[in-house]
Amino acid sequence: MTINQLASSAVPATAGDTARGTSSAAGTGRWHRLLTVTGAVGIGYTLSWIAGLTVPAPSPKFSASGAQIISAVAGHAPALAVQYTLTEGLPAAGIAVVGIALARFTGSRLVMAAAVTAAAISVLQFCLGIWLTATSSPVTAHVLFQMVNRMDGVKMLILAVLGAGAAAASVLPRWLRWTGAALAVAIAVSGVVYLLLLQSLGLLAGPALALLLIFITGAGIWLGGIVRGR
Repeated sequence: MTINQLASSAVPATAGDTARGTSSAAGTGRWHRLLTVTGAVGIGYTLSWIAGLTVPAPSPKFSASGAQIISAVAGHAPALAVQYTLTEGLPAAGIAVVGIALARFTGSRLVMAAAVTAAAISVLQFCLGIWLTATSSPVTAHVLFQMVNRMDGVKMLILAVLGAGAAAASVLPRWLRWTGAALAVAIAVSGVVYLLLLQSLGLLAGPALALLLIFITGAGIWLGGIVRGR
């Protein structure tokens, strides 16, 4: 052992060294939390939605006729298919993974049922959406378009149940419970709008989506931290 090594080992750690070590440990903990399955899936859920919303795909009005829908989709089928994949297909996995993990942690059968049902509806919407991009029949296009939108309303109402179930779970942190409560209210209102195809109130889906992204991503990251800490 050299003199420098002896001197180094004899000098106690300073407050600055301790603070840096604590900061480093905290930073590592945050990264571990993000790198868990639920954390990664939660983040992926939001990224998928953001990517889907940036796709330049047509968005006909709720009241659009079959001919208008076919006209809007013409030339944009690949883009619309990508959008359905990013906003319905992939997010189904996010709802399932985070929702089931949340249900297991809280012991809530209601949350479990809501998560599985919402994920299944999202998968079905994806399949119907892909079918819509491939059809050339105005009648079929109209039926599919109406079904996808009304199913969106049903899914939102079920997600409201998921949010309410989380809000009622005392084992969850307060911020997540409040987010769940806000989500339950906002997405229930948006669900009614889509179920009844009320075009004039369609903008209400914006706040509901924002709260959903915060809830799923936040819950995924938080649950990942709990699992990592065990």
